[in-house]
Amino acid sequence: MVKLRLKRCGRKQRAVYRIVAIDVRSRREGRDLRNVGFYDPIKNQSYLNVPAILYFLEKGAQPTGTVRDIFKKAEVFK
Repeated sequence: MVKLRLKRCGRKQRAVYRIVAIDVRSRREGRDLRNVGFYDPIKNQSYLNVPAILYFLEKGAQPTGTVRDIFKKAEVFK
């Protein structure tokens, strides 16, 4: 099963996150299938590759709770 979840990047005390499609059994820093977005919680900015996100959602990928909230805020589901 594939999930859309956050992958931590950046330095200490200055985290930024990639939104990735990744296998459920992989760890957080594991090998991802595809990078579909970027989220910076400090600047509250996000970049989303909407066609790639919709492709994975159509194939049955499940977003985590935090990623779902980011998608709702960016109005991906409309």
